[in-house]
Amino acid sequence: MRVIQLEGSFGIDHLRDRDLPIPDPGPGEVLLRMRAASLNYRDLLMIRGRYNPNQELPLIPLSDGVGVVEKLGSEVRGLSAGDRVCPHLLPLWGGGEPTRAGLRTGLGGPLPGVLSEFCLARPEHVVKAPENLDDVEASTLPCAGLTAWSALVELGAIRAGDTVLVQGTGGVAIFALQFAKLCGARVIVTSRSPDKLARAEQLGADHGILGTDAPWGELAWKWTGGRGVDHVIEVGGAGSMAQSLRAVRPGGTVSVIGVLGGTRAALDVLPILMNQVRVQGVFCGHRQGFEAMNRALVAARIQPVVDRVFPFSATGLTDALEYLESGRHFGKIALRMGD
Repeated sequence: MRVIQLEGSFGIDHLRDRDLPIPDPGPGEVLLRMRAASLNYRDLLMIRGRYNPNQELPLIPLSDGVGVVEKLGSEVRGLSAGDRVCPHLLPLWGGGEPTRAGLRTGLGGPLPGVLSEFCLARPEHVVKAPENLDDVEASTLPCAGLTAWSALVELGAIRAGDTVLVQGTGGVAIFALQFAKLCGARVIVTSRSPDKLARAEQLGADHGILGTDAPWGELAWKWTGGRGVDHVIEVGGAGSMAQSLRAVRPGGTVSVIGVLGGTRAALDVLPILMNQVRVQGVFCGHRQGFEAMNRALVAARIQPVVDRVFPFSATGLTDALEYLESGRHFGKIALRMGD
């Protein structure tokens, strides 16, 4: 079977195409024929050695994908040959409160990822893909989709009439826009691109703030009439936290889901204290949340936004990662693996 591996050392230039034996499912396992995969910024950091410098190599990268059950081992319940499923990024987190083991054991590092023609999985570690989505669309759900769902619905308790500020137009941001509108919220989107803001408005965004307009936190606060936004989807990390704290209302929530602007910066915590702001870290979510999100996607007929699809090869992955790093994308970037 064909796989893509990171070998020898970290870096995009160390990705290799390899041919490995097809594994045979053991008791309680299924063999998946993978159909598509999608990229997250986490994958780029992992491949560059910035996410976990102690990651053992070789590593099959990428956490998000969709496949079809090809073969069942003995003692398998709940799945049949031909079922289309998404492996869950955090296979040990089925529901409830997170545990250290559940958060530290993820696909695409430290566990092998999905860029393999065939993958082994356990039935309790996968979720059936929504019927209304094609393979590429379904591959975008495990991390980006579920992170946005967890931030707004599972943890954020979003309500109709809330105002959500979404930073940028990447994968999580666009999912957050779609889920916020599904829940009846108003959405502010920031972007450095007027064209991207126009596309976000076509998806239902109520207001756009051009990223060159500084300070955008102040502009968002003014747009709400001085009340502040209820939720901020914080993808910049340390680099944009001060602006997020300016935009959020007293008692509101800043969901920290990315570190595009870095992980360290001087931060005045007084606004958090004096405005009783909730700063919530969000790392994907549990399998039960994944299943709930998929039910909503089917009921509301929501289609994930896919920017570009690359071929399943080391060269294709390299091109996809470079495109991700460029920031030119709107929504998700994927690789097509099936025929």
